[in-house]
Amino acid sequence: MSRPYKPLTSARLNDTILGCFAHVKPSETLDHLVRYLGTWSGSELLQVIQYVLKLVVPFLELRARLQHRAGLRAAPKSTSADSYSKFSSFIGDSRTLWRIWGLLPIFQWLISLERSPPATRKLLTIERLQGWSMLAYYPLEHLYYLGAHGIIPAAVTSPFSLFSAKKTKLSLNFNKIALWSTRFWAAYVFLHFAHLVEDRKLLKLRHTSMRKAKASGLSVEEKEEMNQRWDAFWSEVVINMGYLPLTIHWSMEGGLFRNETWVAVFGLVAAVASFRTGWKATALPRASPPAKKEVAETAENVVAYDVTS
Repeated sequence: MSRPYKPLTSARLNDTILGCFAHVKPSETLDHLVRYLGTWSGSELLQVIQYVLKLVVPFLELRARLQHRAGLRAAPKSTSADSYSKFSSFIGDSRTLWRIWGLLPIFQWLISLERSPPATRKLLTIERLQGWSMLAYYPLEHLYYLGAHGIIPAAVTSPFSLFSAKKTKLSLNFNKIALWSTRFWAAYVFLHFAHLVEDRKLLKLRHTSMRKAKASGLSVEEKEEMNQRWDAFWSEVVINMGYLPLTIHWSMEGGLFRNETWVAVFGLVAAVASFRTGWKATALPRASPPAKKEVAETAENVVAYDVTS
């Protein structure tokens, strides 16, 4: 039996074309991605893309050279590699611009740190030093970024001669500024290793005390809590292990690596671990199973004791 004919009205055309998303089911993954990208750590996805591209470029260049030697390519150059390299640089530049407000959460962190200090005095000292290292890192990075783009001139009037008849110029070496900026970041990374040592001690102490408190063992919720804490701990270890060689490399005038591929490798390790941490942090809490209803004991629902067993 044929379907009844429906005239093509403007309303039906509107629903068919403009309302085509009515046929698309809501996606929890899309909702999660939007939540993640709306956070401060949302740029870590760009970091993953940036370092993946940095790893792809050398392979494309190698393929172009091999194809040229085999007579399969006119020139030993890959246009795709050039495009990917430019896109990677563009992402890196945009990530630096994204951090232009980086001082604000540092101020917020240091203020809250004094009002809600960590568990031990040693951790408090470490976090204070980390905060101050970031207070030095961000302004220097901003200064380098603005200078590298020609927004700030290489020679500025010295603040000590503002009220003097003779103005003196202060030369800015943006390469030196970049080095010192990264050195303060490296200090943060080294301090974070000390932080992780203390975190590990506290986690082991907490685990031991929880096991002693319950002779029957940890409950499912307590085991899940400890697993989450250890997972977060090891994620921080991996992130720090990725950033450590990078900060050392960028803190040295000659660099640490001869081959920039190592920069991409360690950067990708840190980026993937950071992305994983941020992704898990923005996940919605799992729905707890419905609580069992308590049934009042009556003559109808009480099971009799089996005397034959």
